[in-house]
Amino acid sequence: MRFGPIPSRSRRPDLPVARGERLLAWATAPDGSTVGATREALYVPDRQPPRLPWEEVATAEWDSDEELLKVVEVGRFGEPQPEHRLALTQPDRLLATVRERVTASIVLQRHVAVRGRHGVRVIGRRAPGTHGPIGWFVEYDVGLDPDDPAVRAVVDDALATARADVGE
Repeated sequence: MRFGPIPSRSRRPDLPVARGERLLAWATAPDGSTVGATREALYVPDRQPPRLPWEEVATAEWDSDEELLKVVEVGRFGEPQPEHRLALTQPDRLLATVRERVTASIVLQRHVAVRGRHGVRVIGRRAPGTHGPIGWFVEYDVGLDPDDPAVRAVVDDALATARADVGE
């Protein structure tokens, strides 16, 4: 029995990745560019450099109606977070890899009440599969002022508790 040629979708694209990394999943944009994923990072063609480590991905959401992957990078408070809107075809394997890798980068995530239901999310992240340093992030609910001494005191305590909980 003879089989025809392997469809181009299954051929690994010529996407340069960092030394020691291997492309696990990818999807193509209408312009022919490729978005790729390794165990360590997402490769985004409209970003310089294109390598975005998983622990620096704040959110990644798929809009099936628009066939668009929206990736938001971790940012600094008060500054806009870099956002990438990636139109993709046949993204299933890439989307599963993105979800798994972003989740794997989260060491700890908890909501801490400040006033009633308003609070902060304390998030500890590091490169998936490593024992490297943990990056700590705080997300404030709408209406909370990070410069308010009472809010700062709750955040300082929450960060100290989170660090202790993971053995730092």
